[in-house]
Amino acid sequence: MMFRAAFHCCIATILAQHIQATQVPLGYSHSDWRPPAVADHGLADWNMGDLPNPNATSHLVFETVNSLLQRWPNTRMRNGHSVVPGTIPKGTLLYHGTYQNELPPGPDWAATDPEHSIVFCKGELEDGCWHLTLATTRPLKVVYFDGSSAAKVEYGSMDAQDLIAWGTSQPWWVFEERQRIRDLCKWGQDYGVDAFVRMEVDFELMLCNFTSGVSMVSFSNLASVRPPRHRQSLLDPWMAQASVITVEAMYAGSWHYHFPGEIRVQLDLAGLVSFYDTQLVPSLVPIRIGQERWDHRVQNTSSEDILAVKARLAAALTRPSGLSSGIDWMTLVRVIVDRYAGRLELMQYLLSTPATDLETALDLARKTQVQLRIMLTPYILYSAVPSTEIELDWAVPVFKLCATTHTSFIQFDSPSMTPSEQLILQAIQDTTREICRVVTKMWASGVHTGLDEHLNPKELPDVGEVTNLMNAWRDDVNPLMAWLDWNVWVKCKPACGPEEMCYLPTWPMGFPSPDRGRKKRRPGDADSGSGTSTSAHEDLRTLAMKSTAATPVEGWSDMKPGPDDWIRPQPKCIRRVEPYEF
Repeated sequence: MMFRAAFHCCIATILAQHIQATQVPLGYSHSDWRPPAVADHGLADWNMGDLPNPNATSHLVFETVNSLLQRWPNTRMRNGHSVVPGTIPKGTLLYHGTYQNELPPGPDWAATDPEHSIVFCKGELEDGCWHLTLATTRPLKVVYFDGSSAAKVEYGSMDAQDLIAWGTSQPWWVFEERQRIRDLCKWGQDYGVDAFVRMEVDFELMLCNFTSGVSMVSFSNLASVRPPRHRQSLLDPWMAQASVITVEAMYAGSWHYHFPGEIRVQLDLAGLVSFYDTQLVPSLVPIRIGQERWDHRVQNTSSEDILAVKARLAAALTRPSGLSSGIDWMTLVRVIVDRYAGRLELMQYLLSTPATDLETALDLARKTQVQLRIMLTPYILYSAVPSTEIELDWAVPVFKLCATTHTSFIQFDSPSMTPSEQLILQAIQDTTREICRVVTKMWASGVHTGLDEHLNPKELPDVGEVTNLMNAWRDDVNPLMAWLDWNVWVKCKPACGPEEMCYLPTWPMGFPSPDRGRKKRRPGDADSGSGTSTSAHEDLRTLAMKSTAATPVEGWSDMKPGPDDWIRPQPKCIRRVEPYEF
């Protein structure tokens, strides 16, 4: 008993001493007191004045991952830079439109939505057309080319697949579709690839074998999709059906505008191969200097780097299942986008709102400071208080915690990561670092000006300081959002009406038809005739697409894009019902 009493007495004494040591001295409010800062020798590399390397591509890798299998961003940035293995699950329906009751004898195209395949359902009014529906009987092994990889334009949208198929790319090869699909499927045989996934008005498959891994659900003789003869265009018989049918194909594609995109294709990001990987493809680094992202293309990749890309892709396609970290990279990327996209956009709006008087300016500044603090709330340490009236060093621990929280634990899995995963991890780290650098700098500057209601608040901040701060904030947030260039910020303003849809100029409607260059060298050995058509199926798709691109649709004259729209497409509202005009 005496021992127990002595023990409790000892514990009480220790607790009393501890409580006294941590009590807040009288005369100080809780909001004024902070525990002493702990020296962090890991902050030397966290300078809020350090800008990203202008040749760095982490933010581009981040946004391409964020955009995979989504039609909106891949229509906007047509020139794809990613090649990604994946699968299409068992039980998925695929569609193929044609003019005859015969299965394709070799590789051919299939759509993921019937509105797309109906475009190719050819036939006269008296005979109808043929529409094939397939179901996958096992998971199909696929390779996905991002960007508008099925758009037959000369600006680079087909470069990546041509480098895989032929080791080079030429602008006059864009319509060599039959040769392209044969050679891609031949290349993919060694890796068990069943199909290649591409995108134009909607997503499509270059299916290597219509009798392997798929089973016929129906092969129907449908009523012709051609309009009555009195409404047919005088320009081209095929174009008579193009108006409503093509608009509905584009509308079906709009279902996959944004995340999660085309969900019937499941990508393996642990095998992603990116031409923005500066270690894998260093030859493109000097070529991109001074270019806007619209102008990036992979055509001029060196022969050594092409071999490295193909080797990396081959390794990804042959990697045993389970040999990766198991991290859900897409979810992590989406968490970061969801966390910051809307708030950055709101902040940009507040900073661009005209301030007609001092009261309005102060109100906008305080609202902006609130948004900055909200973004940083999980990272504002109790010990983070201004140490001087000018320096922002006191906020560096906030910057570091913000920038590392999403990835610090993941780094422990680095030994189990594939090269693709390490690339994505670096992209996330660099992107979050820049977001947090700018946001922390803006927030800390607002604290110094007296706008923060929790730290150093001033009832009436200096008007001149607030004005200068607002200008500095604009100079911070606008370049940050331009650097990130997230597709979620690209939208029709104002929003489209009930009979409209938001639209980016989309191949093939109104685009010029490239010179097919029949007299120029074709892919493969020109003397061997490897580019010669050999089947009744050969040029049906090519001719239809060339016709669409070359011929304006009656009533669609206003929809024809200009050169800037081909390369730098901007959102606009178009009608979903006749008359099809802007």
